[in-house]
Amino acid sequence: MKNQNVNIVVTGDIAVNLFQWRTNDKDTKGLSFKAYPRVHKSVKLGDDFLLSKLVALGTEANVISPKIDLSLGNINEEALISTVELGTFPKRKNGKEKVFRVKEYLGFQGPKSGVPKLFNIINDDENADIVILDDENNGFNSSEEFWPVALKTSGKSPIIIYKTNNLASSNNLWNHLEKNHLKNTIVVINADDLRSKGVNISKSLSWERTALDFVWQMNNNPNLTRLSKCHNLIIPLGVEGAIHYKNAGKSESELYFLTYEFEGGFIKEDQGKMFGLTSCFVAGLARNIVSGIRNKEDFEGSLSEGIREGIVAAQKYFINGLGSSVEESLYPDPIMFTEGENDFIYKENIQDVKIRNTKNPNCRACWYIIKDKNSFNLAEIAYDIVKNGEKSALKFIPIAQFGKLKTVDRTEIEAYRSIKNLMSEYISSKNTVRPLSIAVFGTPGSGKSFGVTEIASSIAPNLIEKLDFNLSQFQTLSDLIVAFHKVRDLSLEGKLPLVFFDEFDSAFERKLGWLKYFLAPMQDGKFREGDATHPIGKAIFVFAGGTSSTFNEFCGEDIVSEIEKKEFKREFQASKGPDFVSRLRGYVNILGPNQTDEQWDQLFIIRRAMLLRTLLERKVPHLIGGEGEAQIDDGVLRALLKVPRYKHESRSMEAILEMSMLNEAKKWEQAHLPSKEQLKLHVDEEEFSRLLMQEEFFSEKIEKLARELYEKHIEVYGNENKTSIRRQARHIPIALHKVNYDLISVMEKPEVISFTEKELSILAEYEHKRSSLEKKEAGWTYGEKLDKKKKTHPSLVPWDSLPSEYKDKIIENVKSWPEILANSNFKIERLKFLCNCETQLLP
Repeated sequence: MKNQNVNIVVTGDIAVNLFQWRTNDKDTKGLSFKAYPRVHKSVKLGDDFLLSKLVALGTEANVISPKIDLSLGNINEEALISTVELGTFPKRKNGKEKVFRVKEYLGFQGPKSGVPKLFNIINDDENADIVILDDENNGFNSSEEFWPVALKTSGKSPIIIYKTNNLASSNNLWNHLEKNHLKNTIVVINADDLRSKGVNISKSLSWERTALDFVWQMNNNPNLTRLSKCHNLIIPLGVEGAIHYKNAGKSESELYFLTYEFEGGFIKEDQGKMFGLTSCFVAGLARNIVSGIRNKEDFEGSLSEGIREGIVAAQKYFINGLGSSVEESLYPDPIMFTEGENDFIYKENIQDVKIRNTKNPNCRACWYIIKDKNSFNLAEIAYDIVKNGEKSALKFIPIAQFGKLKTVDRTEIEAYRSIKNLMSEYISSKNTVRPLSIAVFGTPGSGKSFGVTEIASSIAPNLIEKLDFNLSQFQTLSDLIVAFHKVRDLSLEGKLPLVFFDEFDSAFERKLGWLKYFLAPMQDGKFREGDATHPIGKAIFVFAGGTSSTFNEFCGEDIVSEIEKKEFKREFQASKGPDFVSRLRGYVNILGPNQTDEQWDQLFIIRRAMLLRTLLERKVPHLIGGEGEAQIDDGVLRALLKVPRYKHESRSMEAILEMSMLNEAKKWEQAHLPSKEQLKLHVDEEEFSRLLMQEEFFSEKIEKLARELYEKHIEVYGNENKTSIRRQARHIPIALHKVNYDLISVMEKPEVISFTEKELSILAEYEHKRSSLEKKEAGWTYGEKLDKKKKTHPSLVPWDSLPSEYKDKIIENVKSWPEILANSNFKIERLKFLCNCETQLLP
């Protein structure tokens, strides 16, 4: 036992778990009772007992705790007993191996007196290194006589892990810790426990949303005032993540998360439940704290690794459950604290990011983890996605997947997950009498049908069957009645119809004329045919907009003119628009590959990249190399990703690929692209060609650029080598990337920009390093005086040591770049980053 010199006291509220389960080992030849299922019972550790066992397994330290005889006949009548029904569930998703987990929590029995029995700590130690407290609000927090002596002895300051399920608003234990041990106390409270106390933190929408909700609650919710004083507060988010809140005078928070799952996603509905997950998390946390004590490591680093360890341990604890046999399997299994050779869960899969702490609602809305986890600009990330795939390019970024649909766009993730949550609840509900109605908006070709279909299929692929109706093609009300009958027939067959009413906002008799005919079916689940009324049955209605590309546009929220807004409102009410909206249970705006808003929507290039990568994998898999690298020309890739607009959204991207001659190609070269006449159907062919040939355009104009640079050099320096000037011209695009600019070829001379002082300094330093390296490679060395014969030069020193007269000349030279480039029709354009509400920091 390698940590026996570390003493840990573990105590708190006491409970015993009474398990019961059934087996069908019937015997029809013996006594009568043997012909019936057998009911089994077993007693296992709970609360503090389970926590102390987990801590002992995880830390291998000397754990001091209360003791109890767990045999059924010896359970004290004053003990708190939790009764649980067990069942067998797949160990892993879709796996054949089964383990026991919780089927249903049946409730508590005892204690007889109404107050749960507490137990004294055996061989308590006032010099304990760590104290772990399990406060379930069942009496321990008000019973000082059962607290560890290390807490009550003056001058002792052990590391304290305080696991609790309440807000610590008013109890004796919290008051004592706040007064005497706040600095050395780590409070651990599960996110669901916070939610149950009225703390509004979203769940399973996006990691950004959950994290920002938490920060807002800590800053504004008066019920969290005492928690906000914690030096270290850790909030486990299921078994998929955690938030670490720190306040040592200034508050800051950090999010730990799985990139491929969201809170609640790791544990599927058919896998049962499991108690003790937070206890297992605490044991993993303690494991790394003990390791830090032993190795004299930084405490903050130990906490960070401990959070990762806790998340991994909780996942393994759930997977193994109570084993394949409740009575014979090792429980708890120490395997959760070991990392096997073929283990699929590793701490490295858990990423962390600082949570933005701001009161600016715009800044909250535009915070994306992809921005903070990647130092590259979005174009470079997009190129990497297409070239190497999402797993390689986005391994540190949250990715949501619904069937074949993948997205990293926070806005889309939150919308899609909201719809998925609605569908999941609707499908699992038993007494539903009306359809679930949702609306989907987006421009034609943005993928409205694909996204919602994939979400539905990912929930219940064998139950759901899709029906499509385009209302713009319906001529009479009878057409709609026929459609309702088809929905009803499918429902009677035991299927769940997923019904797309495309272009539901098209005109019929008047503007938005179809809406009033959906009100009764949406509200009552019935439709009329003459004098007869027919029930529709369980169904999901999806209303896909045809004339409105967003929900706000459909509702007239984007109208600026008060006169126009008033007129729209009058027509909208006359068409029963507000009644229709009130019956919707959710909506989603599909963004598609085009930029929806120049200021806020910067992730469009990432959406394009993910769509393009998917199209390549699906339609031309022979262009994907053995190591996953896409064989595509840089010019083709640049044009596909950066062309301003696709005329028919994703359909246009797909069409360009299908029109290219790629069946026998080994690489998607520019020569394989369709003709300009064909491209014109889907993009601005001139813009596309300029992006396609950008490097060629630049190469063609190198001589013109070099001549103007040469003239400037003569003006600033005197004579200069023309070859060196050409090299400088070729490196200008690379230099501009250092200050987050791109160089774009345009039809007419663009406006001449001016660099900031910060940008000039960075560009000048880069140019100095580049030219110095060039001179050194040509055999030049440092010398106090310029000597062409000896090849010595006084400027061959680091930038900080360069005399100001040389610095000024380089800066003056760089200042001329914008005008020289503009003269050759090159526009200096700022690269796109995600956050427009704060200044992008330069390197």
